[in-house]
Amino acid sequence: MSPSHPLWNLGWRYLRRHPLQTFLMGLGILLGVAVAVAIDLANESSRQAFSLSTQSVTGRSTHEISGGPQGIPDSLYVKLRTAGLGVPLAPLVSEYVSSPQLGGYPLQLLGVDPFAEPPFRSYLAPASSSTPPQDLVPLLTEPGAVLISQDLARRFDLQVGSPITLEVGASPQPAHIAGLLFAADSLSQRAIDGLVLADISTGQELTGRPGRIDRIDVMLNSAAEENRLRLLLPPGINLEPSGARTGALAQMTAAFHTNLTALSLLALLVGMFLIYNTMTFSVVQRRPLFGMLRCLGVTRQEIFTLVLVEALVIGAAASAAGVAAGVLLGQGVVRLVTRTINDLFFVVSVRGAPLPIASLLRGFLLGVGAALLSAAPPAWEAASIPPRLALSRSEVEGKAEQAIHLAGRGGGLLLAGGGLILLVPTRSLAVSFCGTLLIVIGLALQAPWLSRRVLGQLAPLFGRLGGILARLAPRNALNSLSRTSVALMALMVTISVTIGVSLMVNSFRQTVITWLEQTLQGDVYISPPSNNATTPSVPIEPQALQILRGAPGVERLDLLRSVQVDSPLGPVHIAATDNHTLAQERLFTSTALPPSQMWPAMLQGGVLASEPLAARLGLPAQG
Repeated sequence: MSPSHPLWNLGWRYLRRHPLQTFLMGLGILLGVAVAVAIDLANESSRQAFSLSTQSVTGRSTHEISGGPQGIPDSLYVKLRTAGLGVPLAPLVSEYVSSPQLGGYPLQLLGVDPFAEPPFRSYLAPASSSTPPQDLVPLLTEPGAVLISQDLARRFDLQVGSPITLEVGASPQPAHIAGLLFAADSLSQRAIDGLVLADISTGQELTGRPGRIDRIDVMLNSAAEENRLRLLLPPGINLEPSGARTGALAQMTAAFHTNLTALSLLALLVGMFLIYNTMTFSVVQRRPLFGMLRCLGVTRQEIFTLVLVEALVIGAAASAAGVAAGVLLGQGVVRLVTRTINDLFFVVSVRGAPLPIASLLRGFLLGVGAALLSAAPPAWEAASIPPRLALSRSEVEGKAEQAIHLAGRGGGLLLAGGGLILLVPTRSLAVSFCGTLLIVIGLALQAPWLSRRVLGQLAPLFGRLGGILARLAPRNALNSLSRTSVALMALMVTISVTIGVSLMVNSFRQTVITWLEQTLQGDVYISPPSNNATTPSVPIEPQALQILRGAPGVERLDLLRSVQVDSPLGPVHIAATDNHTLAQERLFTSTALPPSQMWPAMLQGGVLASEPLAARLGLPAQG
């Protein structure tokens, strides 16, 4: 059909005369696309922030030498440099800091050796960096000299020479800006935006670790180089691939991102129900019109195209509005997602959601595709109406009755298939989501059939209670299932998701309450401030412990030391305590030893491993 075909005017006139119906169809797709785009932007932003922050620290190293929470003596670096290995080595002091003059955001402090950095990170390499060479002189000679990005300095109106305070835990350290880091492109700019660069000795002074470095980055090209290097390492010093740490952290947040994506697609699914119901209603309203058009020679293909084009126009407009709303919503969602990642996993510095074209295009195509997919069955219904039956209402309900029975049988099959999938012993999120989706769709398909059975039983009961008028209400709903069945399915999915999310949130809340009741056995808890709630990096001073032990009213003092150590499978958190009643205070659901024997076993070198850690690393139950 050409754009000037009379059918287009007919479709456009119908949309203008039914604005509320058109608005509802557009609203369903708009909300679904907005949520999907916002979550996608938040996920993409946090992923990019994690990737850029790890790249800014790891650089191009293939391996790293680490010595656990206490770090490495810098004398080992001197020994390796003078051993004639012929491989690039770079020492590193790394710590999360914040500064009131820089907005109080978590920043990554890197103490580096400028002469060893070029092979690993290009911030100070003359060939690929715009950092003036004269800025490196005060970096090496002036105490407290640091470099920050030009964009960060401009954002907080700072200049070269401006004094700042770096808060390392509870210890504020004076520093000043000795120079600015310039990036060659926008991606590099984002990588250095949350970076504070200092000389290795300045980094040791600011973090309070004189004579110690956190790790040594290494670039190895062969197994022979790795073996020679391992022979020079003393006991307790490990050589691990650089990707082990970042891979484990990325794996921890993968499920978090997958859950957010699944919830956003679920919102789009509910929108599809609304679109389908609205298009079905519009087709039912225009059945006599479509019948007359067929009698006048309009083909089935033209009727089918007309309904689909209506859905395409509304879907495209609503999807475009949904993308715009998703961008605005994403600015708020990214802060919530980042806060959760900072609290539970690791520190990332994200100021806002980027606008990748792929995410925006993906959201737009999802909306348009959902509109076309939802409108296809009503469009086929409109095209397949025989002209002689177009005015017959009973024929519509007869076909609806058959469709309800078929949907009920199909829903039963989907329920059985989803149940069987969930019985499969697997940890795959994709398999679990597939089984859950089949059950949700199966129950939705069962909703009209169950409503038909229930309404049929309610009609006589209502008649006995309220007379003939009360009998008409369920019978009228029973005879209108061709219009209301999809609304019932959408309502069922919405209510089930609301109940499911509420149960999940309440379960999490009750679990946290129970955990806190078991864990927080003391009256007062003291710890230094930290930029990450899960990895306190600054210990309590011994003098403070002595003061606390002698304070009046203190009956007992339990100590806890929590650190992160490296393993071949990534970072592992280790907590040590001197609380000999640990087993009696906590409710361990399953342990290899009775609670009375756990503390003696721990005194002999035994450890308790959490079930999630054991499952992730494949640890045995004992031994």
